[in-house]
Amino acid sequence: VDFDLILEHIKDLNSLVGEGSSQVEQTARGARLRRAEPLPMTLYRDGITVGQHGAFRPYQHPATQQCLQDIMDGYFPSELQPRYPDGV
Repeated sequence: VDFDLILEHIKDLNSLVGEGSSQVEQTARGARLRRAEPLPMTLYRDGITVGQHGAFRPYQHPATQQCLQDIMDGYFPSELQPRYPDGV
């Protein structure tokens, strides 16, 4: 697993969504700026975790391979779409 290449692709995806930028959120009394909550991904020698309390997934697992392939292809992981339909 080429960790440097994976991290480079993740940084590219983060820059596409404006990492660290704020969005306007409507409130009952007007609006306020809100930062998007990051979704952590931890890379280990033998697998990954996705999310704050995500389960460990070995690299050999098909879902892990699909997640990393999506990232390497320049897309956000397709597994996140049901949970984050507006993006993450």
